[in-house]
Amino acid sequence: MLFRRASRASLTTAATAMVAVLALGACESGSDDEPTSGTATGPSVLLPGEPGDENQTLSAEEAAEQRVEDDAPNSADVSYARMMIEHHTQALEMTELASEQAESEAVKGLAERIAAAQEPEIAAMEAWLTRHGKDGEDDSGSSHDHASMPGMATEGQLESLRSAKGSAFDQLFLTLMITHHEGAITMATDVKGQGNNIQIEEMADDVIAQQTSEIGRMQEMR
Repeated sequence: MLFRRASRASLTTAATAMVAVLALGACESGSDDEPTSGTATGPSVLLPGEPGDENQTLSAEEAAEQRVEDDAPNSADVSYARMMIEHHTQALEMTELASEQAESEAVKGLAERIAAAQEPEIAAMEAWLTRHGKDGEDDSGSSHDHASMPGMATEGQLESLRSAKGSAFDQLFLTLMITHHEGAITMATDVKGQGNNIQIEEMADDVIAQQTSEIGRMQEMR
């Protein structure tokens, strides 16, 4: 993660340098000297080197390609996508019960909104894993233990939710889902500090924003 942040800082500096290069070119074009060939070949980007290394002059296309390389997923990104698919899947299992077992229309509506948000998120993460060739089993050859994921309901808690009706269901659903959302926020926060892929970071930002808002609503409904 430190490498990626350094890359972003370097590219920001490079962008500033490019503005300076363009400004210099504009000044030179207005002088008595012959025009430079920069307008014919396109602007270049000065990419500052690491301490002790020389700077690099790249074309805009080369700078963009280097940024893509810096965005390569690491193990934290892959682990997050795999675990969050399982995490969201359990949330969908819980929301499916609400239409028949909840008493409160507010709880039913909340369950529908959660499902509507998390189903496409699962699809997006599955597509991301496929695109990066990580849609198979993990390196250990086994799926993640539910207990290792924060906020996951135990099988006993799910059984209690399945058998609950009316207001008892409403209260248990809210309790379990608040904990579930808090766990998802923990996972999303962790990957923002450990991952390297921009799309995963954006997904994590969405989870944090949306589920923080939903926690607030659920706490008001209890």
